[in-house]
Amino acid sequence: MDDVANKRLNRFRTAPNLLTLLRICLAPFLVAAILDHHYGLSFVLFLAAGLTDALDGLLARLLKQRTVLGEYLDPVADKLLLSTLFLVLTYEALVPARVTVLVFGRDLAILVVSAILYAAVGRREFSPSIFGKANTLIQVTAVAVVLLHQLIAGSWVVAIETWTLWMTMLLTVVSGFHYAWVAARRVAAQAASGHSNK
Repeated sequence: MDDVANKRLNRFRTAPNLLTLLRICLAPFLVAAILDHHYGLSFVLFLAAGLTDALDGLLARLLKQRTVLGEYLDPVADKLLLSTLFLVLTYEALVPARVTVLVFGRDLAILVVSAILYAAVGRREFSPSIFGKANTLIQVTAVAVVLLHQLIAGSWVVAIETWTLWMTMLLTVVSGFHYAWVAARRVAAQAASGHSNK
């Protein structure tokens, strides 16, 4: 029993997973900083969270510490952080509600589709698509620029903020439909395979 417990604990002790857990732990501090209007601190904390996101994948490859837990934990950390920040920034009237509704709607739809897919064909084995990666990148950029706008009121910041928020909406819709299309193909392929085996 102790060996099993130690193995489970060791999954959390790998450097990439610890960085991912650190990113999750940063979320409440980021929220508090934004709600208290400490935008300089929130910008620095968000950059730190972004750094952990970049490092955990790099370390997983370099140290050969990729784990199944890490594969699931990393996107969960990203979604938790970004969705929470979009919600808080909308509450503070810094991000239009329509952007946050799309972000939350897509993530909720993916969660439902994943549950259905798991029930239909077993364990989820999706690799992140180019659209999903682009969507995450533009969401990170949008949040960073929105926070930066609270520190720098230049016209160039406003222009970049507007562009990133529009791109966030566009890529959120595109990546959501792409995910649904891939899921539908997988279910159809599994159904066809099941019929052919009968």
